[in-house]
Amino acid sequence: MNIQYILELAGTCFFAVSGALVATRKSEQDWFGVTFIGFITAIGGGSLRDMLLGSYPLAWVENVYFLYAIFAGILMTRLFYRQIMKRSKERFIFDTLGIALFTILGTEKALDLGVNPVIAAIMGMLSAIMGGVIRDVLTNEIPVLFRKEVYASACLAGAALYLCLDYFDADKNYNYFFSASLIFGIRYAAVKFNLSLPKFKVRPVDS
Repeated sequence: MNIQYILELAGTCFFAVSGALVATRKSEQDWFGVTFIGFITAIGGGSLRDMLLGSYPLAWVENVYFLYAIFAGILMTRLFYRQIMKRSKERFIFDTLGIALFTILGTEKALDLGVNPVIAAIMGMLSAIMGGVIRDVLTNEIPVLFRKEVYASACLAGAALYLCLDYFDADKNYNYFFSASLIFGIRYAAVKFNLSLPKFKVRPVDS
């Protein structure tokens, strides 16, 4: 069992927790509803990436342990729900851990399939964010991608660092750690200090 596989299972579990928390916060959902939202959050981005890259079967179809990781995340959410919800400022950590891990793993998988590094970075970003976008649409939230907080750009920064370190043949484990840490650090700082990218403003056109 290599580090990449362990990180992918961990990221899947974190995303499942993130999805379950959003589902329970929106309304009184039953077990199926919460599990479905957690499932979509966990597999949505990776499935989209694999379909765009023509990589079949999809990871969760080929390996049932990804489903076990999702179920573990749902169960963990149920068991520790009160403790998690009491720490309102820290709830986003599960989503942040998920995007940090999935960005790097998605970028690496795209590289392994022979795509251009720029495309690999975009695929890494899509792996990380699209599950959350689908989650937000299904729960009637403004997708996090369109909110003012830093999100997708943090993923691109981490993917760029991964590509740079990979180009210089850095140790894979160190590369995973530093690149994922950059994403986590940017996202955490953005939420903690209310940071955002400059707004896209244009002057109104005179009629």
